[in-house]
Amino acid sequence: MRKDGRRVKTIQPMYQVAAHIMARRSDSMNMTEVDIELEPIQKYLNEKRKEGVSISHLGVVLAAFLRTLCDFPYLNRFVVNKTIYARSEVAIGMVVLKPGEHEGTMNKMYFDRGMTIFDVQKTIDRYIEENRAKGDTNSTDDLIRKLLAVPGLCRLGVNLFKWMDKHGLLPKGVIDASPFHCTMTVTNLASIRTNYIYHHVYDFGTTTMLMAMGNARETPVRKKGEIEFIRTMPIGIVMDERICNGSQYALAFRRFNQLLRNPKELENPPETVLDDIP
Repeated sequence: MRKDGRRVKTIQPMYQVAAHIMARRSDSMNMTEVDIELEPIQKYLNEKRKEGVSISHLGVVLAAFLRTLCDFPYLNRFVVNKTIYARSEVAIGMVVLKPGEHEGTMNKMYFDRGMTIFDVQKTIDRYIEENRAKGDTNSTDDLIRKLLAVPGLCRLGVNLFKWMDKHGLLPKGVIDASPFHCTMTVTNLASIRTNYIYHHVYDFGTTTMLMAMGNARETPVRKKGEIEFIRTMPIGIVMDERICNGSQYALAFRRFNQLLRNPKELENPPETVLDDIP
């Protein structure tokens, strides 16, 4: 029995077989681009700023994703050792650059699906503040430093962790310290003035989805027979196709986009929060 999830037994036979055919996460990754219209988000952020409330674009995106999980909990599944699990928590990994440095540190933020956008922003702000300090600032930094302290220990430790993870024996402390065991990893490349990418998935760990936000751009759209340019923020998303079917992913991202067009909806707690396993 894994410490970070429960086995999903009511899975369709096609997906039980798929987990054996595509045994690695890198075998089963699908990629899509979500183009987010910025005007509704920027209008909302400006209104909040006038009220003395500071919310970031990242805060809106993560709040919308969290609310999407309320209606589509299977996005929080993962596959290990050809078995599909429902994750027992919502954790999002993110790199934080330290002041004056090109390299950053990475850990993860924990969320509750009942959070409002204000709760989400507070969690992000606290996470960034804690991890921008000098030196080792989280359990990930501490674990890496210990593995590198003795020659050969890193290779031995990583191989041992992989074996233990495959068989559900990885201690909760290691899972908590691992940035590779989370619902999703997000990278805000716009913060360093870079275009979005399709970030690779990791075969180690349980991360099902990688989301990369990029520079804003002008996108042509057809309105009433004429072409107009609107300002958008592209997001490159790479996902593990084994956890659910394509139509479910499509419905989830449609809901995600709808929430981003109406951020005010995220100010109130969700009316319903569906469980993956009844």
